[in-house]
Amino acid sequence: MMTVQPRPTADASIGELMSQLSTQTSRLVRDEMRLAQKEFQESAKHAGIGAGLFSVAGLLAFFGAATLIAAAVAALALVLDVWAAALIVAAALFVVAGIAALVGRKQAQEVTPAAPRTVETVKADIQELKDARS
Repeated sequence: MMTVQPRPTADASIGELMSQLSTQTSRLVRDEMRLAQKEFQESAKHAGIGAGLFSVAGLLAFFGAATLIAAAVAALALVLDVWAAALIVAAALFVVAGIAALVGRKQAQEVTPAAPRTVETVKADIQELKDARS
């Protein structure tokens, strides 16, 4: 619902010009807000679809890995009893899980809190502003 505003004329008073400026600025801000809202909704829609598809991919990968584990048990069952084959595959999975946990723990210990870096950055920015004003 757009309304056509009269164009400023050469003989318009300052009051009329200020009124038109106020009206046009308000309309511009409202239009920009509507546009931003539509863009955000479109972006959120794509993000939701992407997250859903990523979840489906993860679930299918999980089932694929489970199938590979079952295939490993079946392959070992050709030369061993089924219970022994399952036990060997389970032990191998636990070893891999332990290694992953140790590597993950080491990575987690190397994480530094974000706040001290942010505080230092803000302090540096404030100092730059003070220096620029002097």
